[in-house]
Amino acid sequence: MVGALVTSPLDVVKTRLQSSLYKDTLSPGTGPSMSPAAAVSTTPTGRGGSGSGSQAAVAHIYTNEGPRALYKGLGPNLVGVIPARAINFAAYGNGKKFFADLNHGNETAIVHLAAAANAGVATSTMTNPIWMVKTRMQLQSEGSKRIYKNSFHCVLEILQAEGIRGLYKGLSASYLGVAEGTIQWVVYEHLKTRFSERRRVDQVSLETRPVASQRTLVGGKKVEEWMDYLGAAGIAKFIASAITYPHEVLRTRMRQTPARGERLRYTGLRQTFGLILKEEGVGALYGGLTAHMMRVVPNAAIMFFCYEAILHRFL
Repeated sequence: MVGALVTSPLDVVKTRLQSSLYKDTLSPGTGPSMSPAAAVSTTPTGRGGSGSGSQAAVAHIYTNEGPRALYKGLGPNLVGVIPARAINFAAYGNGKKFFADLNHGNETAIVHLAAAANAGVATSTMTNPIWMVKTRMQLQSEGSKRIYKNSFHCVLEILQAEGIRGLYKGLSASYLGVAEGTIQWVVYEHLKTRFSERRRVDQVSLETRPVASQRTLVGGKKVEEWMDYLGAAGIAKFIASAITYPHEVLRTRMRQTPARGERLRYTGLRQTFGLILKEEGVGALYGGLTAHMMRVVPNAAIMFFCYEAILHRFL
């Protein structure tokens, strides 16, 4: 929850850079002397793909909509983060035990992969309505013709206009994104094992280590071991996000609010993918990547660090 609160501005910027609704106003280089169309034409693949693009987007939202706009969707984000993480970690932990038992008690990469995929599908299915509301809230600007007063009003409007299925838009893209969680868990477990083996080898030369790394203990583990957990989690999240990021853009496009009287633009996973490639090119599939990485990598490192600390404390 703390991570969601601190990184909320980056989450809003990422979502808007992924969307087609803001591709003109949030393009890097857009300013008083440059029309939105000209700005887009000069940066066909750079939209949101650079740090400067994310900074410009933050400045644009802050200037035109005020500081509160950088925290749109925070309510459902805070509500959703607890069940989402609880379901994911619980499903992964129990899945790993279940699949390991089927494998005669051996934890292998295949066991980790199966457990992670199981956790990803369960989490996506059960929490999709929460993230649907969050996306809609983040995408509406103060000048929108259709404004959701709050998250509850957003739910009612979606149900009235689009039915119960409206709350599950983007679910197919979320299932595609299960690959991200799967890669993340598998890489994390692998790095954890590698780092542990490296520490065992290094025990031979303990006398050459700084005194602090030998004696400073946190929760019964050396500081070096905790740093390995942080590093493994951060690296795993970075690799997984970089490989699977386009599904985030597809999911955001499928969840966009349809304008009143306007034909639904993004209707399905394949149709959305093809339309983005046709109209905007491959670069559009990576809009908001910088803001996304700045948000999720440190979040993942902290989250997995807490996960290991709690497991060590109570189990």
